[in-house]
Amino acid sequence: MNNKNILDNRDLLNYLNTQIVPQYEAFDKAHNLTHVKEVMEESLKLSHIYKADSRMCATIAAFHDLGLKIDRPMHHVHSRTLLLEDEHLTRWFSPEELLVMADAVEDHRASAKNPPRSLYGKIVADADKNLDPIYTIRRAVQYGIAHHPGESKEWQYERVKEHMDEKYAEGGYLKLYLPQSSNAEKLSELRQIIADEKKLKETFDRLYEEEKIGHPL
Repeated sequence: MNNKNILDNRDLLNYLNTQIVPQYEAFDKAHNLTHVKEVMEESLKLSHIYKADSRMCATIAAFHDLGLKIDRPMHHVHSRTLLLEDEHLTRWFSPEELLVMADAVEDHRASAKNPPRSLYGKIVADADKNLDPIYTIRRAVQYGIAHHPGESKEWQYERVKEHMDEKYAEGGYLKLYLPQSSNAEKLSELRQIIADEKKLKETFDRLYEEEKIGHPL
């Protein structure tokens, strides 16, 4: 079996960085190159903390949103299929490892009804949640502008507010699985903003104007 450290598998890392990650250039700002690189970086940090195979963590992170090139609603399922159908990965992973990674990719989605089936699914699920309050709200604004460009600012705010309430507020569907991830404190800060509608509206207004004039993430 190959060494489990991604840094000792430069050919795998090169494959991910040159053949898989660049495909995210075609996705919206909320799922772009910056996003996938951040998920890979956080996954590697968590792999060290939880003594997981960093080759697997990096690969799972690279593939986790790849299914967006097919469609969004089922992108996690398509990402699983794309990983399993990638014959290049058989150079570095056993069939058993590929199945674990495929499960993790499918399980990463925040709205999933069931918890991830393995530590690897928990790692990518938590790594996928950069819960810095401004970053999180900005991503929601970006998604609305990208997918509903003809809607008014007022409509966009209501969509962001509804999304924040449904996903991130107390009782929302977002779940954290790893106590040593960096998200617990950030989620608390985000919830304080969501609970203060004046603060949420002020934050939305600023980010919306920045995005409309092309302010970078």
